Formats: sequence, C-alpha cells, structure tokens
Amino acid sequence: MEVKRFVSRVLLLTAVAAVFPVLAQDVEPKPTCNHCQAVYVPKSELDAYNQRAIEHKLVDQQVRSVDVGRVQVGIGSIYRGKLGQAQGLENQVAEAVAEHEQVSEVYYVIEGSATLLTGPDLVDPKPRPSTLKTVREQNGPGFSAASIKNPEVHELKAGDMIVIPAGTGHWFTKIDDHIRYVMVRLDPDKILPTKNEAQSLKYLASPYSPNQGNF
Repeated sequence: MEVKRFVSRVLLLTAVAAVFPVLAQDVEPKPTCNHCQAVYVPKSELDAYNQRAIEHKLVDQQVRSVDVGRVQVGIGSIYRGKLGQAQGLENQVAEAVAEHEQVSEVYYVIEGSATLLTGPDLVDPKPRPSTLKTVREQNGPGFSAASIKNPEVHELKAGDMIVIPAGTGHWFTKIDDHIRYVMVRLDPDKILPTKNEAQSLKYLASPYSPNQGNF
C-alpha cells in the first residue's frame, strides 16, 4: 500500500513538473510588433516643420509614418492660419468639411485656438480626388462636404486634445489668428506610405517647391 502511495506521489510530481514549463512559455511576451524599435521625434524637428508651414503657407505636413505591427501610425505637423487666408494650393477644395474613410486622427493643440465642428452626417458629400497630396500621403481616401448635419461644436485651445474616428466629418469654422497642432494618424489598413527619420530630414533640407511631396 505504501509503495502504491509513493509511486502515485512520484507520478503527480512528475506531471506537475511537466506542466510548469508549458505555463512559463504561455506567459512569455508575444508583442504584435516583433522586436520593433521606438521612434523619437525631437521638438527641433517639429519646429522646423512649423517654420516651413509659416514661410510657405502650408497646412499639413507628414513628419513620420511608422508600421507598428497591426497598425500604422502617422505623425503630422499642422498649421492653420486665420480662417479665410490662403491655406496652401494643394489643400484648396470647394467643400469645407473633410472626412477620412480609413484613417482616424488625434489632435493635440500646441498653440492658438479655433472652433471645430464634427459629426458623421455629411451634407452633399463628394469623393476627395485621389490626386490630392493629402489623400496620397497623409489621410487616405474620403469625402469633402458642404457642411455637417447636427454637428458637435468644439472650442479648441492650447493643451486640448480631440479624437476624430474614421468616417467622422470635421470642419474648422473659425480661427481667430492661427492654430498649431500635432496630429496622430491611425492607419489600420496600412494604405499610406511609411516615412522614416532620414526621409523627414531630407524633406526639410530640400528647397521648398509647390509640387514637392512630404518624402
């Protein structure tokens, strides 16, 4: 009887010992971005984009676009002058409202203030031309519209953030002087080209041309 109990205990301990390595393997990190490096963007680089925007009346410039596994993340530098002034030839369209079908956006306001209207119900939507630089390089396909039905009104100021999901129209209706913000773009379908540090610095070092891309 004692021998049977001893054998049973040995078998139980053996089974437990065999299970623990399996459990240890299950808790090992399994990141969705395997061995990916962090991406650092210094303030000096963002300031250089802002300076170029002021000098050449640019609105939207892509600083980075990074593949992080299941999604691609873009960093944009945005400068909008007083509403009504020239906003850059590549961004002039008849409709004031923008909507992006696949790319969501997060704004962090650095300076200035503005009134932003948002909502999914667009009035007289029209597809944005695929030839636009913003469509090709920054926020992908979507629609422009004349206005938004029953919009939410946001009074943006320095320090504020706002999340604009894909499919939600957004419309600046008032900018007192200017507004500057950093935009994080979430591109889960990876429809936009990537942009690394070397491409960013090459863009900033090149003389500006109206036909110049962000790369």
